[in-house]
Amino acid sequence: MPLPPRWARRLLLGPGTVLLAVLVVTTLPVWLILAAAISPLVPGYLRPLRVLWLGIVYLLWDSAALIALFGLWVGSGFGWHKRSPSFQRAHYVLAGWFLTFLFWQARWTLRLRIDIVGTDPDTALPGRPELVLCRHAGPGDSFILIHALVNWFDREPRIVLKDTLQWDPAVDVLLNRLPNRFIAAHNRRKTRVGPTERAGPPRETLIEQIGHLAVNLDENDAFVIFPEGGNFTPRRRLRAIDLLRSRGLDEMAERAEAMRHVLAPQPGGVLAALDAAPDAGVIFVAHTGLDRMLTVADVWRELPMDKRIVMRFWSVPPEEVPAGRQERIDWLFDWWARIDEWVDAHREDGDPA
Repeated sequence: MPLPPRWARRLLLGPGTVLLAVLVVTTLPVWLILAAAISPLVPGYLRPLRVLWLGIVYLLWDSAALIALFGLWVGSGFGWHKRSPSFQRAHYVLAGWFLTFLFWQARWTLRLRIDIVGTDPDTALPGRPELVLCRHAGPGDSFILIHALVNWFDREPRIVLKDTLQWDPAVDVLLNRLPNRFIAAHNRRKTRVGPTERAGPPRETLIEQIGHLAVNLDENDAFVIFPEGGNFTPRRRLRAIDLLRSRGLDEMAERAEAMRHVLAPQPGGVLAALDAAPDAGVIFVAHTGLDRMLTVADVWRELPMDKRIVMRFWSVPPEEVPAGRQERIDWLFDWWARIDEWVDAHREDGDPA
């Protein structure tokens, strides 16, 4: 389904979300009684009740965020100063608060635990911008990464992400007020442009826009990109390998075929970011714990999750980043192979290969 234009999202989706939250809250006892009644009939401890609770919490979370963002908009002079450094910082602080609450609920409802291992951005290269390159697999891994960067490492992320996330009204409003790039999946030449960066010429490519996003990073910025271009699934892995072969990149296809738990990285955006931010360090991020949840049915089957999600950080100082284009592509594939090996060693028994 195509994404509605921004004016429609602001006039319909946002207010509609708030009104739906009011309706759900006023009828909450009915929903709780129904979920409790069918819970004994469904495998898994209180699974329908947990799903209902999560849905209600997320709906209220989204609505509260929209109201708070509206308050910031009014406080900024009805949007006049919302691009100023102080209001940009206020939006990052607000994002941190709401992510803290969301993951507190995840720990309580889903028995979800997140552990960070390796060299994080605070200890690796303090006072220096970072390019964060993350594996993409499982629901919510981007939320987990941004939560860690904002709340644990006090970083201000600039994110390259899919435009379909703008169906979520709070995510739509918040991230469009901050420097980000929304990638239109159906046509990469129509990539949406974040508000604090100027768009290039009409024919500007996605790669050029990603490069612009990485310009002028300061000491607490973190440029975040998922080089695989989408969540890992076995089918997408095979499709990525076939695409490399169809382009005559047989050596890269063979390297991608040897990696079983990740997609072949797409180097274009990474190369553009490295060129735009030569003084930035590079953080590679792998994670495991969500590997078995590739579809909505997988998520339903796994509830309650009772999972330990481990995020592994590796830090590379800028002077160790190769200089040449092909050397950087080989370097990126080397790191992705290392991430694949780490995932293979740490994934849970029974995770799909």
